[in-house]
Amino acid sequence: MAGLAAAALTIGTSSAYQSTSADAAPAAARAANVPAFDHVIIVMFENKNYSSIKGSSSAPYLNQLASQGALFTSSFGVTHPSQPNYIALFSGSQQGVSNDDCPKNFKTGNLGQQLLDAGKTFKGYSEALPSAGYTGCKSGRYRRKHAPWADFPTVSGSAYNVPYSSFPSDFSKLPTVSFVIPDMCDDMHDCSIGTGDGWVKKHLDSYAQWAKTHNSLLITTFDEDDFTSVNQIHTVFVGARVKAGYQSSTQVNHYNVLRTLEDMYGLPALGSAKDKSPISDAWTTG
Repeated sequence: MAGLAAAALTIGTSSAYQSTSADAAPAAARAANVPAFDHVIIVMFENKNYSSIKGSSSAPYLNQLASQGALFTSSFGVTHPSQPNYIALFSGSQQGVSNDDCPKNFKTGNLGQQLLDAGKTFKGYSEALPSAGYTGCKSGRYRRKHAPWADFPTVSGSAYNVPYSSFPSDFSKLPTVSFVIPDMCDDMHDCSIGTGDGWVKKHLDSYAQWAKTHNSLLITTFDEDDFTSVNQIHTVFVGARVKAGYQSSTQVNHYNVLRTLEDMYGLPALGSAKDKSPISDAWTTG
């Protein structure tokens, strides 16, 4: 942990970041069975059952992506409602949150700060965010509850919390790990499945195809299902070194995805991610 602390001081953002044994397991070498990607993008959609997406004529593009990569047929959110799922994926814990109330401010470990401490880069791109570093609860179709980095002071500033309009057309300029959050319509919350499906095709298909030959990865997933007790969601990995057309029946949730991202870069596992295995069956090679 001393090495991590030194790195954080070098970056100059560690004053609000408290990494304790309760937050993270000891750092280890990168997992041999998880590839290390140059760029990873995670796109989050809202409140749809797995069965509403899988094979649906309303979601032709998400199903096309699944045929190009790995579909997780036993993927689950960790709770209801939306906000604690986002926080869990980003920090390994729901941080005691059980609602969509805003704001939250946590001085605990999180994926964004982990990446910075390790010399990697991070950004959260939110559609309809009115300005870089904005930490208000909502603006137009933007909702802070869907942008968990805004809840962690060390990564809520204008360098990391940015509008989707700043997403680079040159994908080689992307951070190591990015989250892309569509607005309340394009994430399927207020609008149709077809609207969200068309949005991701229009905005991220070019990245998905580029990723296959540029050691990069696209993850599409949902925060939760439509408020059932099952909470099964549609999750797809597509990109370099991902088995094309693969369907994994391994049960995974947001903590497994976080653990996989952490293992890619040799980061210590945060919170409940410590108790989960990284995803290892989707890759053509380590």
